[in-house]
Amino acid sequence: MPHLRLGTRGSALALAQSRAVARELARLHPDLHVEFVTITTKGDRILDRELSQVGGKGLFVTEIETALLAGDIDLAVHSLKDVPTEQPEGLVLAAFPERADPRDVLVSRDNRKLAELRTGAVIATSSLRRTAQLRHLRPDLQFVPIQGNVDTRVRKMRLGQADAVALAAAGLIRLGRAEWIAEYLDPEVCLPAAGQGILCLEAREDDAATRELLAPLDSPASRVCGEAERQVVAALGGSCQVPMAVLAELAQERLQIRAVVSDLQGETVLRASGETAEAVVTQLHEMGAEKLLPDWG
Repeated sequence: MPHLRLGTRGSALALAQSRAVARELARLHPDLHVEFVTITTKGDRILDRELSQVGGKGLFVTEIETALLAGDIDLAVHSLKDVPTEQPEGLVLAAFPERADPRDVLVSRDNRKLAELRTGAVIATSSLRRTAQLRHLRPDLQFVPIQGNVDTRVRKMRLGQADAVALAAAGLIRLGRAEWIAEYLDPEVCLPAAGQGILCLEAREDDAATRELLAPLDSPASRVCGEAERQVVAALGGSCQVPMAVLAELAQERLQIRAVVSDLQGETVLRASGETAEAVVTQLHEMGAEKLLPDWG
């Protein structure tokens, strides 16, 4: 019987995502046994600071990739938005399963939508990207950081720490919490992070057997969109310390990419769109985005 050791973070969402992948692998390969190996990452250990202040890349993946390279696990399941654009030598992103809803959402007390929040209402989010875009639209609102997993963040909000919390739709849906969503935010209001809603399955480049097992899970549309979004981030020198958003969509074999770069306060918001990463990056360059992106170039 084939046996795969799947490396995953221990959060409820990471486990839900990994179990979904395991179920799909079992459907495709009925004689396959998947063993879960839980790995704690640096991002999981940081509980007293906002991750945007920590800096660095791979906060939620580095330890898992180390285990993969060491042969302690055979594949890893990541949220693509957590994966640095520079791939470690010897590892490949073997499959991009079908994308879940990439949008951001609002979970709020009294189920209020963004437009219904009173002046001075508090939105909790630790995402600079969400804060900048929502503040640009609603400068009358207050924004505060929040820590913890999805359930913890929503509980803190309901206990009075905020009037609403901004989260990724995909996470709530995968956890079976879609009924909590007060509003799906249109990408024109809050463009998502590159890779949001996409899982990626990572394996060793020289492990042909595992890559063959994972290949049927690869969605060409998810891969094309995910790679295009990552190309934009890589070209811009993407950093978690700069508000940046990218969404690629494929319709009738035509790729459309939208990107947003903003200052931290959401006062200057640059928007670009095009059919290639190069076109979008060129537009942002012509708009002067390098003033907002210290790592660009």
